[in-house]
Amino acid sequence: MSIKPVVDELEQELGDDLLIIRLNIQEQVGMELSPVYGFEFTPTFIYFDAQGNELWRMVGEFDPQRVRDTLDSE
Repeated sequence: MSIKPVVDELEQELGDDLLIIRLNIQEQVGMELSPVYGFEFTPTFIYFDAQGNELWRMVGEFDPQRVRDTLDSE
């Protein structure tokens, strides 16, 4: 199952409140940021607050409801 359609839908739904940045760890920027943020496996989803603090991360499976719940609680 591809996660891309799920993320695309979430981005469309929450685009005004959420910035989604997609990185390919095989490309230069992904290789540079991988050690900075400590992601080694794909997919990895990292949720940051407006100040840049990491609130949580998911590796492998993606739960779009968790994103919605986090936004609702802020």
